[in-house]
Amino acid sequence: NQKTTHPLVVAARFPLSPSMSAASKNTGKYNHQQWENSEFPILCQTCLGDNPYIRMTKDAFGAECKICARPFTIFRWCPGRGMRFKKTEICQTCAKLKNVCQTCILDLEYGLPTQVRDTALGIDEALPSSDVNREYYIQNKEAELAKTDGTEPIGQLGKAQKPSDLLAKLARKQPYYKRNKPHICSFFVKGECTRGETCPYRHETPLDPNGPLAKQNIKDRYHGNNDPVAIKMLNRGKKVPDAPEDKSVCTLFVVGFEQGSIREADLRDHFYRYGEVRTVFISPKSNVAFVEMATRDTAERALTADFGKLVINGQNLRVSWAQPKGAKKGDAGEAAAAAPAAAAAAAPMPMLPPPGAGRIHYPSMDPSRSGTNPAK
Repeated sequence: NQKTTHPLVVAARFPLSPSMSAASKNTGKYNHQQWENSEFPILCQTCLGDNPYIRMTKDAFGAECKICARPFTIFRWCPGRGMRFKKTEICQTCAKLKNVCQTCILDLEYGLPTQVRDTALGIDEALPSSDVNREYYIQNKEAELAKTDGTEPIGQLGKAQKPSDLLAKLARKQPYYKRNKPHICSFFVKGECTRGETCPYRHETPLDPNGPLAKQNIKDRYHGNNDPVAIKMLNRGKKVPDAPEDKSVCTLFVVGFEQGSIREADLRDHFYRYGEVRTVFISPKSNVAFVEMATRDTAERALTADFGKLVINGQNLRVSWAQPKGAKKGDAGEAAAAAPAAAAAAAPMPMLPPPGAGRIHYPSMDPSRSGTNPAK
């Protein structure tokens, strides 16, 4: 029978040399020093929210980074009223390497997925896949970051060329707070949610639960590989909308500007380079504009030249074809549109009381129907 020896006995018989024990202690101390302990996260304006008096909870070494698997500091907060609680997902080192937000993993400058940004700038920089190589790579990048002030990107992103037309076409300049809404309640989708208005999740039906946008993950978003959101944006930015079949349509639809920042003269001066501008109308309530060109050829030329690249007064605007007023919606659309008008026409008109009949009593004044106190 072969005898087994306890590990402690083996260690006592063959003690470690001072150099080996010191090396192991230094290795453990060095690895612990690489853990991130920060005071404030790296966030975009959308994830931070519009509340200037935001309150955050901090948990030092609360979880491991979803990219490099190293412990880092977790921050958790609520960006606004009616929004869901958000938290940081990746460490600050990984966020600085790609210049992305720690929560949504979108570019801090353009508000786009990394795949869209890297495609537009021609960047092809991937992190090593193995744990040892990734740790060595990140340590070298941290040494590069230590030589800078931390506000400028490094690597290929820091050496990238000036923004291309594709970035100017897809960049998001304003915060998009709708992205902070609560997730859809899975029990509501199944018809089993019993919490009603107290449910913290949205009671809505998903548009396409089996579509490609339902299969998103942080690693694909960070590395820029097969990101469904990026693929959709790239396809949208390259395709110019088809012209309407009605050749009489010469009106362009412009949207994306703030109230009072664009005047009719600004639009007329810009589109005049493509041909004669017949009329310009700006809706002050909805912040949209309609530019009617004199001919169909000038309208098509203006849309092709400005699609995704229209910048007026420093604002990125979106231009497309305006829907004609007499556009047909089909039999089903016409029936649906005509239903309210038909119902209103068929409803009996209320009879007015004769003169001198006294005070008029409307149904809303009935306390038994509206739950209010009787009128005095």
